[in-house]
Amino acid sequence: MKAIAGLISQYRGLRREIYILFFGRIVTNLGSMVWPMLTMILSQKLGMSAFAISVLTVASMCIMMPANLLGGRLADKYNKKRVIVVCDFISVACYVLCAAISLSYVTVALMLAAGICQSMENPSYDALIADLSSTADRERAFSLQYLGGNLGLVLSPTIAGFLFKDYLWLAFLISGVAIGCSTLLIALRVRDITPVRDESAAAVYQTAQGNATLRQILRENRILILYLVGAALYWAAYQQYNYLMPLDMGRVHGENGAVLFGTVSSLNCIVVVAFTPLITRVFRRMAETKKMLCGMLLAGAGYLVFLLLIGHVPTYYLAILLFTWGEIFSTISGGPYLSRRVPESHRGRVNGFTAVLATIIQGGCALLVGWLYDHAGRNASWALVLGLLIAAAVLTLLLIRRDRVQYPKLYETDEETQDA
Repeated sequence: MKAIAGLISQYRGLRREIYILFFGRIVTNLGSMVWPMLTMILSQKLGMSAFAISVLTVASMCIMMPANLLGGRLADKYNKKRVIVVCDFISVACYVLCAAISLSYVTVALMLAAGICQSMENPSYDALIADLSSTADRERAFSLQYLGGNLGLVLSPTIAGFLFKDYLWLAFLISGVAIGCSTLLIALRVRDITPVRDESAAAVYQTAQGNATLRQILRENRILILYLVGAALYWAAYQQYNYLMPLDMGRVHGENGAVLFGTVSSLNCIVVVAFTPLITRVFRRMAETKKMLCGMLLAGAGYLVFLLLIGHVPTYYLAILLFTWGEIFSTISGGPYLSRRVPESHRGRVNGFTAVLATIIQGGCALLVGWLYDHAGRNASWALVLGLLIAAAVLTLLLIRRDRVQYPKLYETDEETQDA
């Protein structure tokens, strides 16, 4: 019990609003039932082929790109809390309509509209977490939000798996009600969003540059492009967790694949809840770039286990265990890495650009993976995914060497913390 209390205590001392956003994440994701099932809805309910699903996925990504850029601009120019609340209310309306009508392509369009609104709010959410935490507390703040999201997701994919066959409308309704409750919580209880004034030496890279354009910021920090490309390749490979894995499970296990994938997704969330505080604490002194590399290697190991042992149900859970450890390392390092190196005046726009770049790479990957799956088989698709992870790891190795040179004060601060 003392060990558990020690892991929980590491999240003490953050601003009140961080904890409210944490609870908001829990409630929102309690209703995140339908998105993990999207591939199976399209393939088993609407009869789409793997390539057709990938085309639809890419089309939605193309629509979301300007939404991410607009969301980033809104985050830097307007009240971030209001951006989140407005986008969430539109999402609620879309999910309630999905529950009220018969399943069709209109339902898919409404789901995509809700997803676009969620994409628009993400730059505001990440920028708000950065605003409300100091440089030293940034990793704990992002870790807590990630933990909250997965606390809400622990049961929802499994419930969705059981609702999938006959009561899919109920999953849509639950999603709408849950996001609505979360939105009200944020609207009524998050009151002070004044950014933290950080005077530490490490905060020098976050000084506002109000007159600079996004292009100028990226030109002055070219190493960020190396990070952005590497991260985009990783997340393109990561997305196959919700695409290739359910396709393979459906092919091997039929309708039982939905239930299996639901339980695998729930285990993913359980592992996140159980291990995020531990990994955050044990590896708190490890550089963010090295955590990213660990995440990529573990994700690759998880995929290999699934690829080589498909059909053996217990191995799915071993694969997701390895994969999720990798996800934790990647998630708790990505947000803090950018927020500690980007001027506070441009956090929203950089987050929006990050999402756009990731969308472009993910879209190309999704098209190619879908085409390969239909025409060359699953092994060719998985080879491409593993190749993306290898490329991402190579870029991250370069980043590890160059980041210390570009941002020396961040490493001086880390070394002083370790000595203390």
